[in-house]
Amino acid sequence: MKGRWILAALSALGLALLTLNNSDMWDFSAHASNAAACPADAKKANINFTLKDIDGKDVKLASLKGKVVLLDFWATWCEPCKMEIPWFAEFQTKYGPRGFQAIGVSVDDTVEKLKPYVAKYKMNYPVLVGLNHDDIQNAYGPLWGIPVTALISRDGKICAKHSGISSKQNFQKEIESLLAPFD
Repeated sequence: MKGRWILAALSALGLALLTLNNSDMWDFSAHASNAAACPADAKKANINFTLKDIDGKDVKLASLKGKVVLLDFWATWCEPCKMEIPWFAEFQTKYGPRGFQAIGVSVDDTVEKLKPYVAKYKMNYPVLVGLNHDDIQNAYGPLWGIPVTALISRDGKICAKHSGISSKQNFQKEIESLLAPFD
């Protein structure tokens, strides 16, 4: 298991180095045609999971149907994750009233480690304990590295998936395009 996470960390670092450049050269979505907010062939998201949040309460992902969901797989040791978390907190504040919900799934940390981290980074969205829940990771993976972030439409389709860090602007464009038809 430890070897798997070392490989995952190295993969995440490699992906982060490739995607840190914020120019359009690396923003492949900027070169796509002006298609609909969600591709017609988008895969249905598996939301039949219940995980505990850091307070021990059950959170059913299916209860989020009807919202635009940013589902982020991350860990406390992940440097690219630390860069994205403030963006996601900002998005939650800005877009939450419009039907947006950020969800963080910590892939390998205990509640004892998560609680102070959530407070330190002012995570204003639910943080779920994904430790020993390979089933949800496999449903959105395989996760060869982290962060991995899926954007799920109101009707439960995976409209975008990012392996490694993406740009704040890219996330913002994707979220706004999924929220726009309902404004």
